[in-house]
Amino acid sequence: MFVGHYAVSMALKSKDKKASLGVLFLAVQFVDILFFPLAVFGVERFRIEENYTAASDLVLEYMPFTHSLAAALVWGLIAFVVFRLYAGGRRLPAVMAVAVASHWFLDLIVHTPDLPLLFDDGPKVGFGLWNYPAITFVLESVLLVIGLSMYMRATHARTRIGQYGMPALVVALVVINAINLFGAPPDETIRALAASALMLYFAIATLAFWLDRHRG
Repeated sequence: MFVGHYAVSMALKSKDKKASLGVLFLAVQFVDILFFPLAVFGVERFRIEENYTAASDLVLEYMPFTHSLAAALVWGLIAFVVFRLYAGGRRLPAVMAVAVASHWFLDLIVHTPDLPLLFDDGPKVGFGLWNYPAITFVLESVLLVIGLSMYMRATHARTRIGQYGMPALVVALVVINAINLFGAPPDETIRALAASALMLYFAIATLAFWLDRHRG
């Protein structure tokens, strides 16, 4: 799953308005943000295979430190501890922990059976919705609309940008996802793909951070 993760960010923001939406956008993609550098340096592995699934050319071969269930829970726990030490309280740390761990559970819906349960190369799971790009697109779009609705109800616009900015960002995410799912795959190396993915993650999070400052 790609843009559907951001629905969790917006939904969690509605539960704790002190949370930075930009940080939440990074939190829900944290394991991917970690995965690509690890893959570039050979710690984890993926390869590009044309038409591996109808929606993705990525063959995810080995990723126990980022995309296993055990790793997702550990990273979530680490997020809780870090934000507990940094911000105190329990709600914000819990929100960030859920954001980080949620990545695995949404990926479970779309991935082929390549998500490890444990840190080792043991049993792997995945419901395989990437074999049906139209259904994947609809699901992620619906999740984004639900998350946006929760966010908009829980916050109020301070400026005109605050009124229209987040809906515009969600529309842009839907368009990006359509290109990602239905467009011709780019002819990229693993390093180039990793670099472009990381730049996109941080660009989207930065924009979310800025737009969120126009709401209260």
